[in-house]
Amino acid sequence: MPSTITAEKAALRASVKEFYNTGIDRRKSDHLLLERFLSLPQVEAALSLLLFYGTGTEPDTGALLEPLLALGKTVALPRCLPGRRMEARVYRGKEHLTPGPFGIPEPDMTCPILARDAAALILVPNLLCDRRGYRLGQGGGYYDRYLAGFQGFTVALCRDALLRDEIPTQPHDVPVQLVVTETRSLSPDRAERSGAFAPLPM
Repeated sequence: MPSTITAEKAALRASVKEFYNTGIDRRKSDHLLLERFLSLPQVEAALSLLLFYGTGTEPDTGALLEPLLALGKTVALPRCLPGRRMEARVYRGKEHLTPGPFGIPEPDMTCPILARDAAALILVPNLLCDRRGYRLGQGGGYYDRYLAGFQGFTVALCRDALLRDEIPTQPHDVPVQLVVTETRSLSPDRAERSGAFAPLPM
């Protein structure tokens, strides 16, 4: 019998599917999310970044690849490995992308590995986030395993309408350091110190 938290997460995933049936203007939402991400000082400072390649209802993060490369960044994408693990491989152009086990474009084996600690910033996928920086993923645990012990900066893009006050968590869940929505950038760490959830200045 599934645990209460597992059942709550399943219900939240179902609610996200319902949300996308409401006719949201995803193109406008994506534009605002990606624009705010590119304007982050942490992105400007990062020499190497690990992105995810957005598919389905996720923001179109593939549109970030060329602008970041034009800024001289090293950009990597995840490649799934057995045992629900993943590695980062440097993006070398669309001709070097191949469908992964879930149909998500991944760098092929000719692309060099980017060591986890070589990435200054990781953009973490999610279905929704809460104000503490916790995110609800697809349930595979790939990123929770990869982020364990990561010392760099972590960011999640979350649509305003999908930001929650609190979502159920488990011990293995790893929060991100910054949640970016269409209208604001929110730092859970700053909230914990001040006792209130405060937007970061842009």
